[in-house]
Amino acid sequence: MKLVFATGNSGKLREASEILGEGFELVSLSQAGIEEDIPETGSTLRANSIQKALYLYEKLGCDCFADDTGLEVDALGGEPGVYTARYAGDDKDFNRNMDKVLYELQRLESESHMAAEFGVKTKPVSRRARFKSVVTLIINGEIRLFEGTLEGVIAHEKSGNGGFGYDPIFIADEYPGLTLADITEEQKNDISHRGKALRAMAAWLRSQKS
Repeated sequence: MKLVFATGNSGKLREASEILGEGFELVSLSQAGIEEDIPETGSTLRANSIQKALYLYEKLGCDCFADDTGLEVDALGGEPGVYTARYAGDDKDFNRNMDKVLYELQRLESESHMAAEFGVKTKPVSRRARFKSVVTLIINGEIRLFEGTLEGVIAHEKSGNGGFGYDPIFIADEYPGLTLADITEEQKNDISHRGKALRAMAAWLRSQKS
């Protein structure tokens, strides 16, 4: 089955291809002739995912899917959330994005330590975080949504050479002490938020054939 994936990110395209496996041929935006940035003006991951998929479907009129993924950090009030890709600016520089997350958490921890020195009781700054993915599939003109979540914590510094995005600072509960950039692609795909959503999508698609 051929599906156009609303991404220009080679890492995401490779990840999705590996997760979906045989029987699926994924086409990137550039391969489909889409060079412009797809609008993402929604206030939620779900809204952005639907918006991107509809944009692609209206342009191409073929089966397609889009995802929107967000990192939610508890101590930052759920940020970066819907602004995950642009947290440090519109250039989508993930090194700067990660630096900003680490800086904000370090700032909160420093403020907490300073308050403690003055006898002010404060709760420890939580580094709990999660990735959430919403995948919107449009097939035969019908919309289907699939979701996945990965729980974990934010590391104190970047680690690892694999993955992409925020992987070097995210430690999944399943692999304590290792960031997503430290583990193999296969290990990451088995537990990832996007993997859960895409496997649910693949299972639904296969069920339609039976």
